[in-house]
Amino acid sequence: MSRVLIIGCGGVASVAIAKCCQNSQVFTDLMIASRTREKCEAVKAQWENKTTTRISTAQVDADQTEEVIALIREFQPDAVLNVALPYQDLTIMEACLATGVDYIDTANYEPENTEDPEWREIYEARCKKEGFSAYFDYSWQWNYQKRFQEAGVTALLGSGFDPGVTSVFSAYALKHYFDTIHTIDILDCNGGDHGYPFATNFNPEINLREVSAPGSYWEDGRWIEVEAMSIKREYDFPQVGKKDMYLLHHEEIESLAKNIPGVKRIRFFMTFGQSYLTHMKCLENVGMLSTTPISFEGKEIVPIQFLKALLPDPASLGPRTVGKTNIGCIFTGVKEGKEKTIYIYNVCDHQECYQEVGSQAISYTTGVPAMIGTMMVVSGLWKKPGVWNVEEFDPDPYMEALNRWGLPWVVEENPQMVE
Repeated sequence: MSRVLIIGCGGVASVAIAKCCQNSQVFTDLMIASRTREKCEAVKAQWENKTTTRISTAQVDADQTEEVIALIREFQPDAVLNVALPYQDLTIMEACLATGVDYIDTANYEPENTEDPEWREIYEARCKKEGFSAYFDYSWQWNYQKRFQEAGVTALLGSGFDPGVTSVFSAYALKHYFDTIHTIDILDCNGGDHGYPFATNFNPEINLREVSAPGSYWEDGRWIEVEAMSIKREYDFPQVGKKDMYLLHHEEIESLAKNIPGVKRIRFFMTFGQSYLTHMKCLENVGMLSTTPISFEGKEIVPIQFLKALLPDPASLGPRTVGKTNIGCIFTGVKEGKEKTIYIYNVCDHQECYQEVGSQAISYTTGVPAMIGTMMVVSGLWKKPGVWNVEEFDPDPYMEALNRWGLPWVVEENPQMVE
């Protein structure tokens, strides 16, 4: 029995709320809070007559730590699930520290304004030291480790799918299949079709920043950075088929390199169609992916935020998206002196997700793990003062919960390898 404050009310949040309502024995009380209370009220109306979970709503500006603190003190939750924007991770973490409440999120921190001089100085020093230039990294949140330990508060980072489930797959593989893991290839395939010439399956600001940034991978103890979308492979995904996929920088590479001992190489690949890539390159060329404010007709606007307003809302894609996703990890390594290869993956059907919770599979595959990670913390299974990534805990109860709550997984021996 727990009280949870959910901050955010987009596509992922709506799935997490739905799954919490299905799991009413654990989640007895929810408060949904976002900048727009009407969105929270709409989600509440969708689920309140289908669950014994008590649902309330609130308006909050998650950029303002004091507002979040006030809301936490009013509602008195056992934990806060942050499914707002990664820009707001630090303000919400500060609020949780101030109130002694556990914290869970799905994506690591990045700044909204990448031209901020104070952030820029730290960022450029990190680029030089670490060797990758992505705007998002875990250092900002890992720096809270001592403060969370001293406060006796748990912060669970990255309980989405990737990062999240892929990281738990890695811990599970190490626990049950390998003595040492040598390589990890994380493969994210969306075989769905929404019918639009161009749309993003999750928040456009975050999605387009991620894809247009240089790619990088971890090998032999260091980062190797490459030009954006310059490494392409074709892979035949179970239940989806052959798709082109491209190497990206992704945050779980950073945490897995730290937490999986002896790993020699970690790469992340995501599938993209040619239409998506052509549209994105054109938008990048004309400056629409910029996060730097510009003056337009006497008003200051951020180009990528204006683009977000023009694009279809990812939460609206559910009814029209057909096909399947396949997300998982290929592991190589050694068990009892013998080389071994396995592939752990989940396949999710867009229309099945829509029939269940009104969402396409991209939001579903993030929202379900968000609920599960929160359940792990509030139930005490994954409760330890400090700041932790999901692979640092026992993977077994999380893996069992994936099967129970809609993301069943497969272990395949000797799969097709990625070159």
